[in-house]
Amino acid sequence: MLARRLEEVQARVVAAAERAGRDPAQVRTMVVTKTHPRAVVDQLLAAGARLFGENRVQEATQKYGGDPGRADYELHLIGHLQRNKATAAAGLFDAVQSIDKLATATALARALGTPATPIRVLLELNSSGEVQKHGCRSLEELLELQQQIGGELPALRVAGVMTMAPYTEDRERIRACFRHTREAFERMRIRDATIDTLSMGMSGDFELAVEEGATLLRLGTVVLGPRPDPAAAQPS
Repeated sequence: MLARRLEEVQARVVAAAERAGRDPAQVRTMVVTKTHPRAVVDQLLAAGARLFGENRVQEATQKYGGDPGRADYELHLIGHLQRNKATAAAGLFDAVQSIDKLATATALARALGTPATPIRVLLELNSSGEVQKHGCRSLEELLELQQQIGGELPALRVAGVMTMAPYTEDRERIRACFRHTREAFERMRIRDATIDTLSMGMSGDFELAVEEGATLLRLGTVVLGPRPDPAAAQPS
């Protein structure tokens, strides 16, 4: 079933890319496995998935830490990184997609020390302006953070930008957020030609994200179905 869902998602990605005149090969699909057990990860690996996302460091450590096959796939942190979890994150993730403050970036860099290869980070943009969300609040703040990390933290490599669209039925509002983030991505690339990742689009809006230039999609429910209810697993 998971293999079939992955194929169906890829077909929708191809169709959206073709509508926008894009090469579908430019778009990578991440499967977000938060709240799902390791057994599901193993099924996804068997189905060919090689890029995974988790929201919490502790859950990711329990699920992915110590895996002897860890070098065969990528794992990204897509949730907010707390500074006190920086050391654990540094030893587990291939990329951190949710950097929005220099202090957080500095904590991660210190935990990494002097790695042979800098870890990839994405800067998070609050493209919807929602007060409850993390992320840089303006393009100017985002570009300043890009400059600060590039100049001060060689253990990190800024690889692009990520955003979360608002939870709304208003497709034009979602599209406007994606366009705003793509413009930020393009501004970042003017400063650094190695910028290559525009992470936006989730299960309910990923086709719009592809049409607006996303290079990485973060998909959960559309691949895995409804998330398990943690309360249901508790004894009554």
